[in-house]
Amino acid sequence: MDYEQILRAQEALPGTTAIYYKNLKTGVSFEYNGAEPIIAASVIKIPVMVEFFHQVAEGRICENDLFTIKNEDKLPSCGALTYMHEGLQVTALDLCTLMIILSDNTATNMLIKRLGMANINDRMKLLGLKHLLMTRLLFDGEAQKRGLENRITASEIGILLELIYCGALPHSDKMLDILKKQRLNGKMPFYLHGTPIAHKTGEDDGITHDVGIVFAEDPFILCLLSEKTDVPAYERHIQTTSFLLTHGTQP
Repeated sequence: MDYEQILRAQEALPGTTAIYYKNLKTGVSFEYNGAEPIIAASVIKIPVMVEFFHQVAEGRICENDLFTIKNEDKLPSCGALTYMHEGLQVTALDLCTLMIILSDNTATNMLIKRLGMANINDRMKLLGLKHLLMTRLLFDGEAQKRGLENRITASEIGILLELIYCGALPHSDKMLDILKKQRLNGKMPFYLHGTPIAHKTGEDDGITHDVGIVFAEDPFILCLLSEKTDVPAYERHIQTTSFLLTHGTQP
């Protein structure tokens, strides 16, 4: 595999970009800007999911706890809950599932408020992931004006995904199952028809990410992050890189 080809393509793209790759069979890995903190966008929802299942395991929240959707909870898309009627009741597990597979922002903020932002950050620190940091709720414009952004690094989100893959976290099997049900599949899975992928995307102005586990013949972790980039060009890079690492050729 010519990893240099991928790195050259990565370096040629505008903005701040990062990649982390690890073959889960051979242990071979490479990265580019893997330790660079980048605005997380919706990839921050993976740490929220991890904390959710830790609290389930600890008995602090139940998967079947009911939440009632109120108009003041509703946030702009992505997601489905913002379009549902006020008074709809969903379970905590529903919120977690929607947060990942549809990147539902309403579900995300409802879970963050219930779990506690400090608890999410403390959990990441306990796992040794000091750069996976949540500093504000989604769509908190005032906090954003103060310069507060949720941030991740490609290498640390890759390490978190490997912990899930290896079953090292509570309910890792459930987290993998949810990640595999992802409905936003225009990036890493674009050319990989029939290859299971457990992944999470992120998008914002000038930002596009996709991070996940590709269950190829040799399963691997791939995390591709970008900010202040050419979004269509970077998404093509995500698509072709995923194919190249899976099949060893260009699509």
